[in-house]
Amino acid sequence: MSTGHRTARNVVALLQLVVLGDFALWHALRFSAPTAMLLSALAFAPWAVLAPSLWRGDRRRHAWATLVTAPYLAYGLMEMLANPGARPFAAALVLSSFALFVALTAYLRVSRPTSPAPT
Repeated sequence: MSTGHRTARNVVALLQLVVLGDFALWHALRFSAPTAMLLSALAFAPWAVLAPSLWRGDRRRHAWATLVTAPYLAYGLMEMLANPGARPFAAALVLSSFALFVALTAYLRVSRPTSPAPT
């Protein structure tokens, strides 16, 4: 695995932690403890399933992970528009989930197998 692959994989891992941390902190401050724990567990579940494959560098799981970021983006956009009190956390969630999507897509571009030149 080249240095570019490792760097992209590490950026993806860091952004996953940022997105999930932002989501968990936002809900811990907003809801009661049991509700916040349930929402955080539901938010962490897809990433917990994908984490081993993402760490190994499985390109197919990285493609699936781009689809997993869509609910975070949609939820953050909805809260940003509908809830003025939640705008700072919602904006952070939107920006970090978009950055995660870009990082996942960049990893897919960097790790794409090279095809031989046509002759």
